[in-house]
Amino acid sequence: MQVDRAVHAFLRHVAIERGLSEHTGAAYRRDLDAYARWLGEQGIADTDEITADIVTRFIADRAAADPPPAAASLARLQSAVRSFHRYLAREGIAAGDPTGRLRPPKAARRLPKALTIAQVEALLDASGPLASDAAAGDLVGIRDRALLELLYATGARISEIVQLDVDDLAHGDVLRVRGKGDKERIVPIGSYARTAVDSYLTRVRPELSRRGRATPRLFLGVRGAPLSRQSAWAVIGKAAERAQLTAHVSPHTLRHSFATHLLQGGADVRVVQELLGHASVATTQIYTYVSPDALRDVYVTSHPRAR
Repeated sequence: MQVDRAVHAFLRHVAIERGLSEHTGAAYRRDLDAYARWLGEQGIADTDEITADIVTRFIADRAAADPPPAAASLARLQSAVRSFHRYLAREGIAAGDPTGRLRPPKAARRLPKALTIAQVEALLDASGPLASDAAAGDLVGIRDRALLELLYATGARISEIVQLDVDDLAHGDVLRVRGKGDKERIVPIGSYARTAVDSYLTRVRPELSRRGRATPRLFLGVRGAPLSRQSAWAVIGKAAERAQLTAHVSPHTLRHSFATHLLQGGADVRVVQELLGHASVATTQIYTYVSPDALRDVYVTSHPRAR
C-alpha cells in the first residue's frame, strides 16, 4: 500500500476504533507525517519497501537533528512508528513488522515541577476574585477563578476540564471526568472549588450562554462558545504573570502540584493514581521523590552527629 494511504488508514483507526483523545491523535499525525515525508525523500513510496534498517535510519536521523529532540519526543515518535507498523502487519496490509526488534530510547527521568502551596494560592488569587468580592460585571474573572480552582482541586488535565459538561457536576461534591481512551473516573471536589464553580454557574454562565449557541459545555468563552484549550492556557499564563511567578506555569503544573501536595499530606500513592487517571502506578510514583530540603531536615533531626 502507498505510504500516505497507509498513514491515513492508521490515523482513522486510532481515531475511531481506539478512541484516543484529539490531542493524542494530533501527535500521531505529526509524527507519522514526518515519517512519511522522510520515506518520500528516500524514494520509498510503498509500505512493503520499508525494512528494519530503514526504520532504524529514520530514528537515528531524527535523533541527530539540530537542535536534538527531547528524549520524551523521540520516544513518542518511535512509539508512533511502531504502532503504525504493528497495525499494518495485524491488518495484513504489510507482510511483516519491521519494528519488531526496535528498542525504545531511554527517556530521561525528570522530576515534575510543582508549585508550593503559597504559590498556588497566589496563582488562584490572581486568576480572579472570590464570589463574595466579585464586581457585578466581572464575568471573566469569576469564570477564570472557577477554572483554576477546579484544575487544582481535581488534578485533571486541561483537555479533560474544557470537555466537561454541566451535567458532570450533578453529583454533589464529586466530578465525573472523561480521561484518555474515554475512560471515566470520579474525583472529589473541595469546598473552595465547589463554591467558585457554583458562583460561575449562577452569575456568569447564563450570561455567556446567551451570547452563543446552546451547548452543554461547562466553561464558555466570552462569545458563548465552549472554552478552548488554548484559551484556558492563556488564562493560566495571565494569572501566573499577575502573581509574579517566575517559573513556567502550565495546566500540567497545577496537575503536578495537586499530586505532590496530596502525597506530602499523607495520601496513598494508589489513591493519587486513581484521582489522576493513570493506567499504571509507576507513572504516579514519580511524585513520591523526596526533596533535598526534606532529606536535610530528616538528617539533621535524626542523625546523632548531624550537628
